[in-house]
Amino acid sequence: MNHITAAASSVPPTHLQAGTKHPAHTSAGLVGDTPLLWIGAPFTAARRGFWAKLEGHNPGGIKDRSALYMVRAARERGQLTPGARIVESTSGTLGLGLALAGNAFGHPVTVVTDPGMEPLMSGLLTAYGARIEVAETPHPTGGWQQARRDRVGELLARHPGAWCPDQYNNPDNVAAYAPLAHELVAQLGRIDTLVVSVGTGGHSAGIASVLRDSFPHLRVVGVDTTGSTIFGQPAAPRLMRGLGSSIYPRNVAYGLFDEVHWVAAPEAVWAARELARRHYATGGWSVGAVALVARWLARTQSAEHRIVTVLPDGPHRYLGTVFDDAYCREHDLLGHPPAEDPDEIARPADRVVTRWTRCTHITDPLTRTAAHALTGAVR
Repeated sequence: MNHITAAASSVPPTHLQAGTKHPAHTSAGLVGDTPLLWIGAPFTAARRGFWAKLEGHNPGGIKDRSALYMVRAARERGQLTPGARIVESTSGTLGLGLALAGNAFGHPVTVVTDPGMEPLMSGLLTAYGARIEVAETPHPTGGWQQARRDRVGELLARHPGAWCPDQYNNPDNVAAYAPLAHELVAQLGRIDTLVVSVGTGGHSAGIASVLRDSFPHLRVVGVDTTGSTIFGQPAAPRLMRGLGSSIYPRNVAYGLFDEVHWVAAPEAVWAARELARRHYATGGWSVGAVALVARWLARTQSAEHRIVTVLPDGPHRYLGTVFDDAYCREHDLLGHPPAEDPDEIARPADRVVTRWTRCTHITDPLTRTAAHALTGAVR
């Protein structure tokens, strides 16, 4: 079975944790050693389930890990000088992590976002001392993400000595998640399948690369959103935040993935709400998306197959979106329960997907585009 029997056989799996945290003298000391929760019936099929790493137990969410690591590494290399301003593009969660890192290391923080940031998130960032800049017009091809990055460039030019972590391409964003992977190994002992959302590519690459070293036959399942370009679909307007992209982050480790699932917003909302109702543990768009996929994998694999997924944050920033009936009705997100099984395509370019869809052929879209351009030039 999927239950842990070593060292804690008398403890129900829903109560299993890595251990008790020691008292912390700073908020940064609260990051890491997050609990693991067994998600079974009635969210899943009877006698099936998966393990969920609850990264919402960090002060700001999973990206506290990468923010602290990137800032510390930049300071050690001399790229970030004492007291210099940190400027970065974010849809929210990394902003909280950078505010935490700025507080810990003594740096003012400016986060560049767009009009889609939730008012609750803007309020939190302001309360934690971050300055907020809003990009007002999406880039014609790169969408809001490219517009935010362009605004970051303007601010860096305006503030000599300021530093940008560049979470999309910074290898420190990947290295930051090695401790999370080691926590999973200590907590579970064996992992057969890892289910992870993909946005900047940081936590998926950082966790999967370490786990693959420990478990060579590990299956890695990436979860993206419809309308995202990461795995070769065309860009389209995206309601979901925290996963997906309209640009091509270089931290995405395409070679680590065995399959990808695209999930639509109504499907993620259904799963996030159902997870909350059934297990009193949930989060936003990314959490709903990965939980939906892990639920399906638990049903289609043997009971002994050990599946773990990472829930990047908690529900609080989504009280005005995922968990707000008026918002969900306005965007037609309610009353659309997902199918029992995903649709399937052989290759990402086969067709534009608009509902939960699975593909086991993974390629780097930029590599493919370059190859096509080279072929055309030869012709």
